[in-house]
Amino acid sequence: MTVHHPTAPGRLRAAWHNAHAPVPGVPRWARIAAYAIPFVVLPSGLWRIMTVVFHIGDDATHGSGQLPSWLPGPVYIVGLSVVSELLAFTAIGLIASWGEVVPRWIPWLGGRRVRPLAAILPAALGATILTVLWTTAFVTGMSGLTIQGDPLPADYPANAMHGWQLAFFELTYVPLLLWGPLLAAVCFAYWRRRRHVH
Repeated sequence: MTVHHPTAPGRLRAAWHNAHAPVPGVPRWARIAAYAIPFVVLPSGLWRIMTVVFHIGDDATHGSGQLPSWLPGPVYIVGLSVVSELLAFTAIGLIASWGEVVPRWIPWLGGRRVRPLAAILPAALGATILTVLWTTAFVTGMSGLTIQGDPLPADYPANAMHGWQLAFFELTYVPLLLWGPLLAAVCFAYWRRRRHVH
């Protein structure tokens, strides 16, 4: 009898399916909201990476702010984009099996059940912070101010870019307004599904 081992693409497909497949009891609206979160974060990350690769809007800071001298701006920008997308992906855990049982490949914790509050509290806190942060950033930015209330610097993207670059920049950041509310909705669905689990 011949034993067929899965190919690398087959293993990748299986891992992708396992990471995204919803557990029983997840409402359709929560599944859609969870899947949408990485996509509302993706445009701004791609924009930041494009500024590094294609040097779009070189007169702008692109959010690099006051970086320490040891951290190159391009490394920060790409790193911020990758970390943001990874954080966005954690929302999938609120509908998938790895949000209820720690995957076996994780040392010391693999196979253990996830206590509901261990997922609910960070998700609720994250949803609150993201909603306040991005709403404040957009309101103050539209008023020409930083979150701290200071005038936007001349090298801020909205001041340093014009035409299609400015329009594209704004279009990639507007979806971030949805990150917090979508995460709050998925967190609520997770709480409602697991509220009787101890």
